[in-house]
Amino acid sequence: MDNKEKNTISRRQFLNYSALGLAGLTILPSWAIDGVKIAPSDRVVMGFIGLGRQGLSDFSGFAGAPGLQVAACCDVDSIKIERFRRRVNEWQKNKGMNLRCDGYEFYEDLLDRKDIDAVAIASPDHWHALLTIDACEAGKDVYCQKPLAYTITEGLAMVKAVRHNKRVLQVGSQQRSGKEFQKAIELVRSGAIGHVEKIYARVGEPPTPFNLPEQEVPANLNFNIWLGPLNDPKIHYHEDLCPVVTLDPVKNEALWGAWRWYQETGNGYTADWGAHMFDIAQAAIGMDGSGPVEFYPKGVNGAQYATMKYANGIVMTEQPYLDDNDDAQGIKFIGTKGWIEVARGYLACSDASLIPTELAGRRPMTAAQRQQAMSQTAAQRSQRGEQNRAGALRFEISSPHMQNFVDCIRSRENPVAPVEVGASTNTLCCLANIARELNRTVKWDPATLSFGTDKEAASHRLYGYEYRRPYKLKCY
Repeated sequence: MDNKEKNTISRRQFLNYSALGLAGLTILPSWAIDGVKIAPSDRVVMGFIGLGRQGLSDFSGFAGAPGLQVAACCDVDSIKIERFRRRVNEWQKNKGMNLRCDGYEFYEDLLDRKDIDAVAIASPDHWHALLTIDACEAGKDVYCQKPLAYTITEGLAMVKAVRHNKRVLQVGSQQRSGKEFQKAIELVRSGAIGHVEKIYARVGEPPTPFNLPEQEVPANLNFNIWLGPLNDPKIHYHEDLCPVVTLDPVKNEALWGAWRWYQETGNGYTADWGAHMFDIAQAAIGMDGSGPVEFYPKGVNGAQYATMKYANGIVMTEQPYLDDNDDAQGIKFIGTKGWIEVARGYLACSDASLIPTELAGRRPMTAAQRQQAMSQTAAQRSQRGEQNRAGALRFEISSPHMQNFVDCIRSRENPVAPVEVGASTNTLCCLANIARELNRTVKWDPATLSFGTDKEAASHRLYGYEYRRPYKLKCY
């Protein structure tokens, strides 16, 4: 990648700018946004690392937060840097701010910025730990996308880094801030359906072995940095890993980064949606910071579905939770006095009187219904034009989850999804995949964070792996 590309600042250039004084990097000359005076103590300046589809979505979620500024962005794809800058500049123009968002290829340059309070990380999972730990050591608070990490060891290291450096970290498990999920958690905890005995959590399929054909790396992408600590020689570039985008004409990602679906680079739906649904299940039954003690995959011990058992007797299975819809992600809590079903925009209970009308929502669509709705939405977007399709002007209200993070930056309180929550859910997802790959029962002690005498499980790459040089995982 050409570090001298227009609008992208190299590390050397940044150091030269720093010699002129940090005041020159401030993007607002005054403390007024939308005509409202913002006290300097209330200002929150953010940088974004990882500017793909998720990074753009996260920016949209943050952009309505009062007092928020965006000063910088970073990605290993120069086209995504420029796309993000244009999006931010349009937002800044709409808010009456100076148009300034500096772009970086190397994240260390962004973290060196003394005027940045927090970073939003939407990189591939295998980069989460390194980015988060370095951000914490640089004095930044962190919004890190889910799942928290790629391995168990990485997640545990992130907990220590956040607490040692006294930082705020919010995991991007936004369902924690969803009213339907909060109500479901409240009902389960209050005993509304009695003692919970079983949980059905539908998240989706596990990862598969990496099998994409090798392609030539485009000039705008630094694939060596994208690989980061990954040391598996089978991994090579394919455009599905880093979906192609263009600016002239504008063409955004046609799919999510496929690194999620391969076991050498991600943890499949087991973690991608497990970080949402398993996470809510853990919260409801009081297992935040803990987890199941026994895991076995489909076909082992006669199990029809991947199964997780808790020390208190609760059994959670990865299986459909709706009788007529086997692919809808969601959760069903089954207790001695009834049941509760919850998914995005949907909440139901065996006792309908317990569900407020405004939270009941609509039962999830089947795959055929969803495909039809997506086709209609795509046609509508096409009619509206590319600018509106990109969502460049819809920044009026911040996401409750993002707003909670911004509020906690100011208050220094724990957010709704703190690092310990993300680590315990990440551990659960990794353990489910370890048991599946070993094709046997795996036992785990949440108190000691260990496999006991199971050396084979402890040596699995999803517990921890040797990083590609020169990368190192710092453990406190």
